[in-house]
Amino acid sequence: MLTPRQLFLRHQAQTSDFPLLLEIERAEGVYMYDTTGRRILDLISGIGVSNVGHRHPRVIQAIQNQLDKYLHLMVYGELVQAPPAELAYALHQTLPEHLDSVYFTNSGAEAIEGALKLAKRYTGRTELISCHNAYHGSTHGALSITGSEGFKNSYRPLLPDVRHIHFNELADLEMITERTAAVVVETVQGEAGVRVPAPGYLPALRRRCQQVGALLILDEIQCGFGRTGSFWAFEQFGVEPDILVCAKGMGGGMPIGAFISSQPIMAGFKTNPILGHCTTFGGHPVSCAASLATLRVIQEENLLADVHEKAARFRRLLQHPAIRQVRGHGLLMAVEFDSFAVLKPIIDHALEHEGILTDWFLFCDNSLRIAPPLTITVDEIEEGCAALLRAIASCC
Repeated sequence: MLTPRQLFLRHQAQTSDFPLLLEIERAEGVYMYDTTGRRILDLISGIGVSNVGHRHPRVIQAIQNQLDKYLHLMVYGELVQAPPAELAYALHQTLPEHLDSVYFTNSGAEAIEGALKLAKRYTGRTELISCHNAYHGSTHGALSITGSEGFKNSYRPLLPDVRHIHFNELADLEMITERTAAVVVETVQGEAGVRVPAPGYLPALRRRCQQVGALLILDEIQCGFGRTGSFWAFEQFGVEPDILVCAKGMGGGMPIGAFISSQPIMAGFKTNPILGHCTTFGGHPVSCAASLATLRVIQEENLLADVHEKAARFRRLLQHPAIRQVRGHGLLMAVEFDSFAVLKPIIDHALEHEGILTDWFLFCDNSLRIAPPLTITVDEIEEGCAALLRAIASCC
């Protein structure tokens, strides 16, 4: 009989020749446990997913409660089901008044796809603008606006009429014109190595979009749901999007995404043609129940209150001559080293010898990712930082 590891390698499609090959048996809070019982501190939250920790009791209870009622019933948007309807209202309560229409998807990339279609449908325009070193997903449309040629060249032709601007470069805003359907920007760039908007940049981008009639799409797939210290990262930068995209941390570990806009904009999917955007499993009741529980946990357990304090503690503790700088916004942080050649042994040593799971960034491979569950405690932060410093000392 083949072991799960053998089955994984023989029959599960791989995305690299060097998967981590951790065999996880269970997870709880900020820890994962392998089949030997070894404890691994998760400092990346499944890449920004487990914002309320692994298997939060209220999320598990919400899932179990929904399992006793029904699972999938019908394709998206036809039947009245309490979980997606209640989640849509709860999301609206966290947002500016005009963002009152929520379209649920299964992932962030799928939400990006819907947002791009919606912008083109509403404006009647074709041009899409995004940023260099932006990451928006791997499906064809999302890949088209991703700002790295290395990830795109093998899959061309992609969507036509896509242009890229430099994040935080005010002069590049002149590239946004009356031809532009939408500008898609991560409120805080993730895979670029946690790049925070310069003061005034996002308001200037908002004004330019309004001047030419382009829609502003903010991608908060990685930085939303409390990751940066406010429920939505854009709250801290004095802007409001026309379309907001979210996923990852919103599901409490369950697959879900959404793009959110106003009723007048979203109405474009109703006619010419009808069913202008369709999904079978979007708004799945179990995922929506988990997401609503996640939202309530963030709000009612006041997880936003000490995000910045926890981030400051990481900064204070992570002091070493090999560390060039620590960038970040809230609990989305990048610890920069001289090169990938310096960083990769540190990541490997931390996992193998210290039980610390970290990562690098797709477009910034000399920086170590820190994005732990928002529930991480002071003791767990100190444990993780001490282990990272031991790994750095062993490798540098």
